[in-house]
Amino acid sequence: MKKFRITVDGTVYNVEVEEVGGATAAPTPQMPTPQLPVEEKLPPPVAASVQPIEPVKRSQAQAAPGMGKLTAPMPGTIIKVLVNTGDKVEQGQPVVILEAMKMENKINANATGTVTSIEVSPGQNVDTGQLLLTIG
Repeated sequence: MKKFRITVDGTVYNVEVEEVGGATAAPTPQMPTPQLPVEEKLPPPVAASVQPIEPVKRSQAQAAPGMGKLTAPMPGTIIKVLVNTGDKVEQGQPVVILEAMKMENKINANATGTVTSIEVSPGQNVDTGQLLLTIG
């Protein structure tokens, strides 16, 4: 029989614990023997002919196909359209103000060119991916 004194929330308890079945030592855990990796015989490397690829160069006036279609990056409400049909715009120039989650977001032109069509008007709700305007 073993006696222990335990304090819980300031109250002291005397506890007696009886050993049942005699004292047996817990087994000592054994560490597994690490297995060394087996060397694999790989075939010899094959020489390859690699030629560098020239990067595609685009001026701001040359946009990739479909880049002149400006779409809404998020759902929201059009607050203001800053350009008119026929206006010349530069890539990066703000063209639409879109309110989303009580914040005004400037939507910039994704290409340099002339505004060929405007598909939205102030007060209109738009969804993500909806066409705002086209730059040709």
